[in-house]
Amino acid sequence: MHAIIEIGYLIATLSFLGGLKFMSSPKNAKTGNLIAAMGMVLAVVLTFIAAVSATVPYINLIIMLLAIAIGTVIGKRVSDKVEMTGMPQLVSLFNATGGGCAMLLGLVEANQMELATVILGNQILLIAGLVTGAVALTGSIIAERKLAGKVKDRRSKTVIISARLLLGLLFLLPVLYFFGIIPIGFTAFMYVLSLIAMIYGVLFVLPIGGADMPVVISLLNSITGIATAFAGFVYGNKAMIAGGIFVGAAGILLTLLMCKAMNRSLMKVLAGTFKKSKNGQVEEEQEIKEISISETALSLSFAQKVAIVPGYGLAVAQAQHICGQLQQLLEKRNVEVNYIIHPVAGRMPGHMNVLLAEANVDYSRLKEMEEGNENMAQYDTVLVIGANDVVNPAAENNPDSPVYGMPIIRTHESKQVIVMKRSMGKGYAGVQNDLFGLDNCSILFGDAKSSLLEIVNQLKLI
Repeated sequence: MHAIIEIGYLIATLSFLGGLKFMSSPKNAKTGNLIAAMGMVLAVVLTFIAAVSATVPYINLIIMLLAIAIGTVIGKRVSDKVEMTGMPQLVSLFNATGGGCAMLLGLVEANQMELATVILGNQILLIAGLVTGAVALTGSIIAERKLAGKVKDRRSKTVIISARLLLGLLFLLPVLYFFGIIPIGFTAFMYVLSLIAMIYGVLFVLPIGGADMPVVISLLNSITGIATAFAGFVYGNKAMIAGGIFVGAAGILLTLLMCKAMNRSLMKVLAGTFKKSKNGQVEEEQEIKEISISETALSLSFAQKVAIVPGYGLAVAQAQHICGQLQQLLEKRNVEVNYIIHPVAGRMPGHMNVLLAEANVDYSRLKEMEEGNENMAQYDTVLVIGANDVVNPAAENNPDSPVYGMPIIRTHESKQVIVMKRSMGKGYAGVQNDLFGLDNCSILFGDAKSSLLEIVNQLKLI
């Protein structure tokens, strides 16, 4: 039986690897998710079989089965009801449950370790899993609240200094405890650490700005994976170790890619700092050219090549399905339509890819930023829907701008740019967009969904 369980864990681990491989492409992400989920189900079933073989009390197994059933029902209902604008918040909440689970495992096992002779290595692993889990728990909850607009950034020196002091304590206290300087039981010590780690998780995320949320979500996901791996080492569970390492490593790599896409160092993101304008730079007055629905429809109908640049505004308006209809209508007129995706568009990694996949947009129509920029001059019309900072030419042309150095989609190099906006409000970076004042740029004011619907209706009549 032991051999069968070990082979089963190996198969589950291979399914995690296969799932990650498929998830590297939006086209195959759904298949990858299914493969990884099947591996996780297999790992859970094998764990129950191992528990039965180890004569674990049946009441414990019943409690675990009930917990799994309740969690499955709640998770399914919540995920079915959430709108695409709330997907980043949902991901953060799910990530918080993973961190909370690792923390609770640490507290439960601390009681067992206090009653038995345990090697130092296991205690260190348990502390590491508890601390990382607690940070992921509260950090993810604050991230969710910030994404929902319920919590504002707190970039005061008090918050930053307090966070650094608590981080120092999380490293120092275990050392003092193992040298016998802190005369309390292991269980009590773990509760103290969990409290400090949870407070640190709050202070860790509070100073980080909304524009950096994709990085934060990815990093917190990585921390949860690391916490799971530590718990796996404590339990000697190979599936937990492998799954945690995969999630942790993938999260770190994705975090670094997000930072590269914003030309920001990870340390600056974590410090909650953003480059400031020099000498209190005054924003220049822009001459905005407004365009109407009918003019936009005509421009699109006469174009041979059109690019659509989606942003968070597309998700807010829930306009992805209408956008897909617009694409199909233009293609029937032999217009080539592509979607150009910025790596940090939206509020989480891959947000726009998920949004367009929901509207059944074919993956072949999606172009990465680099490819889109290479061919930008060939586009007759570029339709920017809800994106702001990621198309701001100031990132390349104005060394004094806070967004200077961030890679952007160079929509200003196309023949014509039409930006769909509700108002002249700024993006998350809070800076003026130089694109709006250029000669080849026009602004179409209004709700994205209503505007796209009117454009589609008018194209049908042309």
